[in-house]
Amino acid sequence: MREFILSPSLLSSDFGALRSELAALEEAGLKWVHWDVMDGAFVPNITFGPPVIKRLRKTSKLFFD
Repeated sequence: MREFILSPSLLSSDFGALRSELAALEEAGLKWVHWDVMDGAFVPNITFGPPVIKRLRKTSKLFFD
């Protein structure tokens, strides 16, 4: 049986509670999380950028995709 990787996106999460959103994914047994980085240059949307991801990297054991 093939193994697969489930990497849920944080795009629809509560941006004000990303630390607890990451903790909930870890508690659920997930190993990966996907970051939809949008800076307004290539798409009109703006989400989280490198500074936010860098800061949260220290708080989670998840693989950041």
